[in-house]
Amino acid sequence: MMRNAILAACVAALTAVASTASFAAEAVKIPNQEWTFDGLFGTFDRGALQRGFQVYNNVCAACHSLRLVAYRNLQEIGFSEDQVKEIAAAKETTDGPNDAGEMFQRPARPSDKFVSPFPNDNAARAANNGAFPPDLSLMVKARKGGVDYLHALMTGYKEPPPGVTVPEGMSYNAYFPGHAIAMPPPLSEGGVEYADKTKATVDQMSRDVSTFLAWAAEPEMEARKRLGVKVLLFLLILTGMLYAVKRKVWKDVKH
Repeated sequence: MMRNAILAACVAALTAVASTASFAAEAVKIPNQEWTFDGLFGTFDRGALQRGFQVYNNVCAACHSLRLVAYRNLQEIGFSEDQVKEIAAAKETTDGPNDAGEMFQRPARPSDKFVSPFPNDNAARAANNGAFPPDLSLMVKARKGGVDYLHALMTGYKEPPPGVTVPEGMSYNAYFPGHAIAMPPPLSEGGVEYADKTKATVDQMSRDVSTFLAWAAEPEMEARKRLGVKVLLFLLILTGMLYAVKRKVWKDVKH
């Protein structure tokens, strides 16, 4: 009888695991969005970038770092030098050692990288019930679907469908793999008061912060596209010149 009970428990456990795996492996179609930076001639919308930074700074920065971006880089998206100094000085960073050999805190400078919200990974996990909030510097590159996925994730929080149970401490998200995500809904209607008075809907904030993170992952994108266009024009002109030379060289040769 004990053997039968153990066997039944194993079968039940395997069934539960298989059901969970099937649920997690369910294909999720990420909606395609239109972005100003798509295509060969696409560029970043400076207004969206600045609003996106505001969303990151007011909402995301409480948990997520942006360790590959320096405050001075914000001048590239339209902030003035004085604005960047003010943004940086609002954060405290660790420096040192001083003459006494001790580390100390000081206001951040434009040359500093974005200050992380936690001193180390263990502190980050401890503050988030064991879940580690990832760095967002390259998040657009790291996730399948890129910027479309980020937008879908932030707008995909819903009530679980009938028959679906979400573990305690988790939230249901239609676009997260497995649908159970440790991060609670980060955005709410009117959660940010935009400096340019744009209405801060969840969709608008999601689009703006996704645009900002796309720039953070590839700040050289516009320069790369400009160089690509120049190279294509050069090759087009060179092809025309080579064809003209070929016609000139072979004009007296009978075929």
